[in-house]
Amino acid sequence: MISTLERVLFLKSIDLFREMPSEELVRVAQIATEVTFEPPALLMREGEIGDSLYLLVAGRVAVEKNGVRVAEIARKECVGEMAMLDSEPRSATVRALEPVTALCISRDDFCALLDESGEIARGVIKVLTRRLRVQGRPAAARS
Repeated sequence: MISTLERVLFLKSIDLFREMPSEELVRVAQIATEVTFEPPALLMREGEIGDSLYLLVAGRVAVEKNGVRVAEIARKECVGEMAMLDSEPRSATVRALEPVTALCISRDDFCALLDESGEIARGVIKVLTRRLRVQGRPAAARS
C-alpha cells in the first residue's frame, strides 16, 4: 500500500502534475485508488467509454490500436486521460505486459477537483497542450 506522502512524491514525477503545489497534490493523492494488474490483463479497451485514468507506479503496458501494438508505456506515465476528460470512447487498448501497480483516478473525482482548483485545471491544460503540439509536428521533427 502506497502512503499519501509516497503518492504525493510520485505525482510530482508525473508530467500531468509536476508543476502543481504540494497542497494540491495531497488532494489528488487522496482521491487516487491503488490498483494492480497481472499480464495480460486489460487496463482499458479501445472503443469503450473512459471513466478513469491510470498513473503507472510500476510495470509496463502495451498500447494497441486495432490489435496492433503502437507503443509501450512504463512507470511515471499516465494512460487514459484523454477519454476521461472528453467522454469519448477510448482510442486504444492498454494491456499489462508485466505486473502493473497504478494509481487510478475516476472521472467524477477528477472533474470535481478540476472544478474546485484552478491550479489543477491549468496544470492539466498545460500538459495536454504540450502533447497536442508534439503530435501536430511531422514525425521527423518529434525525434
